Amino acid sequence: MDILHGLYDEARGYLDPAIAVRREIHAHPEVGLDLPVTQAVVMRELEGLGLEVHTGKSLSSVTAILDTGREGPTVLLRGDMDALPLQEDTGLEFASRIDGVMHACCHDSHVAMLVEAAKLLKAREHDVRGKVIFMFQPGEEMYFGAKLMINEGLLSYTESVDVAFAIHASPLLPSGSIMTKSGAFMASADEIFIDVQGHGGHASMPHVALDPIPVACEIVSNLQTMITRKIPAFDPAVLTIAHITAGTTTNVIPDTASMEGTLRSVSQQTRELVAKEAVRVAEGIGAAHGLHVTARVEFGYPVTVNNHDVTVWVSDIAADLLGQDSVVESPSPIMGAEDFSYVLNEVPGAMVFLGACPDGFGAWQAPGNHSNLMVMKEECMSAGIALYAGVVLAKSAEFVAP
Repeated sequence: MDILHGLYDEARGYLDPAIAVRREIHAHPEVGLDLPVTQAVVMRELEGLGLEVHTGKSLSSVTAILDTGREGPTVLLRGDMDALPLQEDTGLEFASRIDGVMHACCHDSHVAMLVEAAKLLKAREHDVRGKVIFMFQPGEEMYFGAKLMINEGLLSYTESVDVAFAIHASPLLPSGSIMTKSGAFMASADEIFIDVQGHGGHASMPHVALDPIPVACEIVSNLQTMITRKIPAFDPAVLTIAHITAGTTTNVIPDTASMEGTLRSVSQQTRELVAKEAVRVAEGIGAAHGLHVTARVEFGYPVTVNNHDVTVWVSDIAADLLGQDSVVESPSPIMGAEDFSYVLNEVPGAMVFLGACPDGFGAWQAPGNHSNLMVMKEECMSAGIALYAGVVLAKSAEFVAP
């Protein structure tokens, strides 16, 4: 596409300020929906660009709109802002100054790339038609930030949104590469909670008690059997019991055992099936042993589904900008979850992963997202800035007035 010629080189000119923004945010991470420090950095960086800016009511979001005043499409670009409750051990000069909080999922780079893409697009406003919505979102890490922003009117600032696009960096992929796939790209994320009510007693006399621990163990084992016997192999699910609590000492049979875990799937049909079957198996095993078991599933993020046409289109743009060898299709969905799924449920769009593998590691060898040792190669942000801007410029170039 002619409109993309030279854009990657142009984006490299925004790399140094992107690194500065990323490092400032990295050193001052915030968790959840209330991110006043991060919000202030975004507001400062957008100041003077002439954008229409809205801040959230129930969360520290920033929605900035570039309105060219010319008829054309509306493109939404998302960058999430929140960190994780994790103690950083990277030893970086700009490591987190907040105990127990770390940007371990590259969200600091997403903010930096989107801020600089806004500056680039403002400088190229003569090539942009319609509107651009810059979505700076708190609370991606299981706080439902995207859903809250939609509820507060994210998609109603314009008559319609034609396409939505998001980038997520990953240290596991070669730096500057792009990975995506159409259809189900990331899994849903639900939680299961199971309580086993028994009758405690002396550990030497289990026959006069109702021991909840063997029943809990049987439930865990049979949940895995249920996955292999009830869930189609080509429409998979993952069920992990990650936390079990029972007992206080060696010679006391406890009254109760409690478990909690996660359910992941890549279709709504399997999502509903595995939730129903997990409850049935857990409560049924309890009944078989004469214990009362209660199980419940709390539904979280839905499946992230990339629109096929948009995914192919974005992949072509990435290939034009970065080279065909830099763009790969994921061989399967990723079982992690994303609340950009809520946006993609409303607007045709796509999400991609941007490779950020640091020097000294091969692909899939570096500490990944959510690791306390996670580092990224910051130079990859040039590719992200170019791709954010390229999606807008390419969409504008395609517009034909009715």
